[in-house]
Amino acid sequence: MRSMTGYGRAACGFAGGTLSVQVSSVNRRSFDLTVNLPPEWENLEAEIVERVRRIAARGKINVDVEYAPAGGRDEISWNETAVGTALDKLAALADARRIPFEPTAELLWQIANSQKTAAEAPSGDRVRPELYSVLDEALRAFAAMRAREGEALFVDFIERIGICRRHMDAVSARAPGVVPAYRTQLLKRLRDAGLELDVDDERVLREIALFADRCDVSEEITRFRSHIDQLSSLLKADGEIGRKADFILQEIGREANTIGSKANDLAISKSVIELKNELERIREQMANVE
Repeated sequence: MRSMTGYGRAACGFAGGTLSVQVSSVNRRSFDLTVNLPPEWENLEAEIVERVRRIAARGKINVDVEYAPAGGRDEISWNETAVGTALDKLAALADARRIPFEPTAELLWQIANSQKTAAEAPSGDRVRPELYSVLDEALRAFAAMRAREGEALFVDFIERIGICRRHMDAVSARAPGVVPAYRTQLLKRLRDAGLELDVDDERVLREIALFADRCDVSEEITRFRSHIDQLSSLLKADGEIGRKADFILQEIGREANTIGSKANDLAISKSVIELKNELERIREQMANVE
């Protein structure tokens, strides 16, 4: 089992600078990947996507690729010729329109800033081997974190599934006594109403039989236990399990709702309420599972 939450980072020296890759993800129902990398390396994006897909099947994943030259990404070189030409053109334009022109430090900075050239990253073909190596290292750290989180979730799921089983055991133990208790209550109500009907009276037997049919939850208990066993087995499987687990949890919830509506017993209703609360906690945590 793997969590959809993960983080991994790796870096190496390259071409006198630093090449770094950061991979992070949060939960998402589908595979949603965003790759941010220098424009010079856009031809490498397809391979980056393919390598990420080998590691993750679901989640909102961000891959940030950066290259920082030795002097920093923001190191610039001033194009003094271009700055001078721009100033001359502004002066000529102002003179032609008979506008006083007095260059200020602020204007000079604006023109120079517009003409600066940032340090360029190496070409994609040149950086390809190093980039893939650093990416794979970051992905290994990313996958390891998702696996660790998955192990923690697994322990939590097993504990909560055990709680669900115990609640269902309580329901199963209580269910056989529901019909006899109803029969006793029915006869008491009849006596209190002054109707002395024998327990073997056909009308009493018919009423008890109808009640027994309506409140019989044996099939639902069997299906519930089967679904719980399926969920337990699924949690131990490899690969993507989140979507299938969501479906099984829906089926488990459906059986619990049916038991609660049919049982017509206070003790069973309390157990079902606690059971449904636990299922909701499992469902919330399952949203983080790949």
